[in-house]
Amino acid sequence: MVTVRDGEAVGLRGNRDQPYTRGALCVKVNRYLEHTKAADRILYPMKRVGPKGSGQFERISWDEALATCAERLAEIVEKHGGEAIWPYQGTGTLGYIQGETGEAGRRFWNVLGASQHELNICSRAGRNGLRFTNGTAGGMDPETFAQSKLILLWGTNTLTSGHHLWKFIQDARAAGAHVVAIDPIRTRTAEQADEHLPIRPGTDGVLALGLLHVVLEEGAEDRDYLENHTQGWDDFKAEILKYSPSRVAEITGLPEEDIRSLGVRLAHTRPTGIRATMGLQRHKGGGSALRLIACIPGVTGDWRHPGGGVSYSTSAYVPFAVDTREDLLPGPVRTLTMTRLADELDESVKCLWVYAANPMGSSPDQNRIRERLLREDLFTVVMEQFPTDTVDYADIVLPSTMQIEHMDLHAGYGHMYLMWNEPAVEPPGECLSTTETFRRLARAMGLTEPSLYDSDLELAEQLLSGAPTINLDQIRKDGWARIDVPTPFVPFADGFPTPSGKLEFTSDAAAAEGLPRVATYVPSRTASETRGAESGKLVLITPASHHFLNTIFANNPELLRRSKDPAVLIHPRDAAARGLSTGQLVRIFNPHGELTAKVEITDKVRPGVAAMTKGRWLKLTPDGANPNTLVEEADADMGRGPLYHDNWVEIEPANLTATRA
Repeated sequence: MVTVRDGEAVGLRGNRDQPYTRGALCVKVNRYLEHTKAADRILYPMKRVGPKGSGQFERISWDEALATCAERLAEIVEKHGGEAIWPYQGTGTLGYIQGETGEAGRRFWNVLGASQHELNICSRAGRNGLRFTNGTAGGMDPETFAQSKLILLWGTNTLTSGHHLWKFIQDARAAGAHVVAIDPIRTRTAEQADEHLPIRPGTDGVLALGLLHVVLEEGAEDRDYLENHTQGWDDFKAEILKYSPSRVAEITGLPEEDIRSLGVRLAHTRPTGIRATMGLQRHKGGGSALRLIACIPGVTGDWRHPGGGVSYSTSAYVPFAVDTREDLLPGPVRTLTMTRLADELDESVKCLWVYAANPMGSSPDQNRIRERLLREDLFTVVMEQFPTDTVDYADIVLPSTMQIEHMDLHAGYGHMYLMWNEPAVEPPGECLSTTETFRRLARAMGLTEPSLYDSDLELAEQLLSGAPTINLDQIRKDGWARIDVPTPFVPFADGFPTPSGKLEFTSDAAAAEGLPRVATYVPSRTASETRGAESGKLVLITPASHHFLNTIFANNPELLRRSKDPAVLIHPRDAAARGLSTGQLVRIFNPHGELTAKVEITDKVRPGVAAMTKGRWLKLTPDGANPNTLVEEADADMGRGPLYHDNWVEIEPANLTATRA
């Protein structure tokens, strides 16, 4: 909620009546008004006047910017076809009107016949794994964690990335719940949990099997639920029995007694709620890991109970009627993959149009992306709020509005609410919303398709046509509305949206895609390869920063100050083997790239692991790189998900120049 005085936003607070947030703001958003007024805010259209990558621009008018873009796009379509245009879109801070679904721009790109953009960078592997088990990535209503008696926070740092959930966890603890954090790092959340299991990265799936092995030893499987609500139990049971706690201990690096202890607790505690988020699926076996974790409440019967089951992403419940008008395409077009920018930004792409994204800072294989963006024959347009590292490579930069300046509809992936974003103030300078930019661009190109000119309110009405219980006027007045589900919400009380109508331990759909029919453990690359560990290399994981949202807010001076200098965390054992001391400048490298950072020696990371937070702008680091320079452009087992937590690195004092493969 924004307080406005004389046309200026002067106050920001959360809505205390909102049931999920209860008025709380995170450390990032607390400084949002300051961020909208930052000295480096892009306020006017600009064109490049220096070499690509130099960030040298001069101000131009909107008329010139639109005319230039319209002329270049028309020329590219005529000479090379629409597929030579790659609309590279992220989610950024935009909602469903301004861009999250692509509706604001997708209709425009479809008229031109542009390539489709596969937005797979965040959660795709895990979504696919959950789909094979449950038929959907949707699961528990996070608010029902307040009713859980055992809570597994699996690969998720709740206090940094989704702190609103913590209130419900505290409610559960007050009623006697036991909270376990499963994470290679002793995060803020793990420090507050009752128990922390520092698992080896990429072995989460086998831990799920090991815990279920103990459940079977205890004779605690819910036989009625298995018989009436699941498919393929006999085959899956045989898979579970392959993974004894002793075998799982060898693979995960966890003590066998800790696995047995948690397995016994899981066997006899109803309801058990599991919060598993995106970090644990960013490796080679990430989809299979979520597929197996989703099997746990099928064996224990936790899906029967409020507070039981798995919570990954609630976005599957969003009722919006999204219509990007695929009928406007002139014919079939190719799809280009977000996380394969270095591979797919080849000579066939003549225009890269970036919005709500900062691939130079956020995408894998940073060095090869930089090489691609330097192509002189590539026309690059970036719609942005701030001069990110990607902006530096643009030919044209278009200034974008921020949330207090435009109309939008939001739906979180961690709660069951829709939120309305009413503009509170006029945009500064000549900033335009995403929707208005595309309306003006369509007009500049002389396009006549009526839907390209739909107003923001018309787009909102179209989206809400899929949610007949939610009235546009009412949500504009209240600011939020709960998705039309019962309270409490037990999602699979009447079955599952799978082909069988049951939870599927065995999936014909998975088999049809060339994946194992029976849910099984697929190790990460670093978990399956011993060469790296035997040679003394470390597994790099890149968790979220407490102060940045991916690369958003990473230019805020106060948040930068709080985040301190770039640091790599390693275990004392690994530091001793390298002769390192805390505060020393080190070189972190592998065949894909290198960077320098101060080393922090701590038992917060398990042996064999190096951890660096993601999100720093390259231009604001000592050597122009962040950890994505070390991340290979490769795919997970499902959905072409990226492998941010599945790469070997070596670390040595920064004054050494020898390179080891």
